[in-house]
Amino acid sequence: MQTVEPIEKSALIPDALRPLMLALAEVGAELARTIQRGPLGGSLGAEVGTNMGGDGQKALDIMADDAFAAKLKHTSVRWYASEEQDEVIELNPKGQYALAIDPLDGSSNIDVNVSIGTIFSIFDAKDGANASVLRPASEQLAGGYIIYGPQTMLVVTFGQGTQQYLLEPDNRDWVLVNSAVKVPETSREFAINASNYRHWPQPVRAYIDDCLAGEEGPRNANFNMRWVASLVAETHRILTRGGVFLYPGDGRKGYEMGRLRMVYECAPIAFLIEQAGGGATDGHDPIMGKTAPELHARTPFVFGSTDKVSRVAAYFDLPEQEVSALFGNRGLFRA
Repeated sequence: MQTVEPIEKSALIPDALRPLMLALAEVGAELARTIQRGPLGGSLGAEVGTNMGGDGQKALDIMADDAFAAKLKHTSVRWYASEEQDEVIELNPKGQYALAIDPLDGSSNIDVNVSIGTIFSIFDAKDGANASVLRPASEQLAGGYIIYGPQTMLVVTFGQGTQQYLLEPDNRDWVLVNSAVKVPETSREFAINASNYRHWPQPVRAYIDDCLAGEEGPRNANFNMRWVASLVAETHRILTRGGVFLYPGDGRKGYEMGRLRMVYECAPIAFLIEQAGGGATDGHDPIMGKTAPELHARTPFVFGSTDKVSRVAAYFDLPEQEVSALFGNRGLFRA
């Protein structure tokens, strides 16, 4: 039988961050209960507005944002940067930390009972609100997510490996169940929204074509495609089974840099994926070396098993004429 350790006693959580982490975990447990009640808890998936990035807001998006902000103002969080807020707001003027958060990731899946989640990133606070979060991803103190699914889990890194805590369903306590999560090195899965194929840059199309060519193609292996449209769910699957996730920029207006936000989505996911032995890039350059120019800035995002992330980068490194020639010969979606 696996030994479990209560989150309150986990030696893997830095003492200075423990109250903040317990606050996040408490709100996560409350949200998990609300989500489990589904329509009995109200119209959680109802459209209620549009956020700064132009995405539709669901009722649960706003509920989650309000719940985290209310709880965290009683902790050491000075600056609170949320997908649902236009600007970084001050919670506790005496706080030591800045927290960036997507309070409810994958909200389009609320009504279809698919895993959704919360993504967060923690920095040391600076005197300026924007200066506290618009900085290299490598300066994160912690990054992680809570996934609300068949199991509710908190997955987090503090820069010394990646850990998993499970919300025990009987007593509602969080317990450590994996102290050293590792991305499997071998997998034949990739995750991408194939409906956007015609808009992708040629290196991405060439990479996917090679995967789809199967045993007869240059990869000499058959691959499966997955797509959940929930970054947390995609991340949890890759941490469990390996593979690669791609959300590239493409040729459509407003999609040039993809649709995922750097500060509170890609940076924390990249941090915990790298700490689990995986890789994370914008297609060619590491996410951990990037700095967002503004709070809601987007970036292309590729992460997963290191060999697959490196292979995608190799396609981007090819001269354009070489990729064009290869693509012309093996584009499986072409007539």
